[in-house]
Amino acid sequence: MNPIRIRSTQPDDLPALIALQERVYPDIPPWDLHKLQAQLAVFPQGQIVAEDDNGLLGCASSLIVLWDDWSEDHNWSEITGDGSFNNHNPAGRTLYGAEVFVDPTRHGAGIGHLLYQGRRTLCRAMNLKRIIACGRLPGYHRHAEQMSPELYVQNVVWGDLSDPVLSFQLKEGFSYCRIMDGYIPEDIESRGNAALIVWLNPEYDPEQPTIIPEEVSP
Repeated sequence: MNPIRIRSTQPDDLPALIALQERVYPDIPPWDLHKLQAQLAVFPQGQIVAEDDNGLLGCASSLIVLWDDWSEDHNWSEITGDGSFNNHNPAGRTLYGAEVFVDPTRHGAGIGHLLYQGRRTLCRAMNLKRIIACGRLPGYHRHAEQMSPELYVQNVVWGDLSDPVLSFQLKEGFSYCRIMDGYIPEDIESRGNAALIVWLNPEYDPEQPTIIPEEVSP
């Protein structure tokens, strides 16, 4: 038995994460080392990895935002500061999921669930109101000639179609909000589209401040 562990991302993990991201997204440029270092510098609590005894299996990266500043329209590059997370704002109440990726040879092992669970633990520990993310729609390219992205997502939400990302996110308790056009323009499979999703923290207390712990145990 080789158990999977979730822990905080460390500086020594970054080269391996870049290599893994290149395998997961061969058609999308990976983050560079400087941006990953910047993410750790501005919000170390929001960066987590999955590993077993053989090495890293995936990661989840997030930042805190004032959602009112971004709710109308944004793309991935704008809200994440092009991956630098320089828009991170501890005064916000929204944990924004910037990225999740898992070793493609280990799909089905529950790694994604553990990473999402780690994010929910962080959201609760910090007394944040919600997690918001914009998920890719990698199955959309197979239906793009027959239907709009809105109709595609509607079919996924209703269970008539399955999408590798959105179907998983719905099972993780997220609710679909709307399509974000041009979210990652170079994402060919999604045709640049993403699904705006939200998870509401049932333990959120509006009377209490946001808590920024030195460390959170996922």
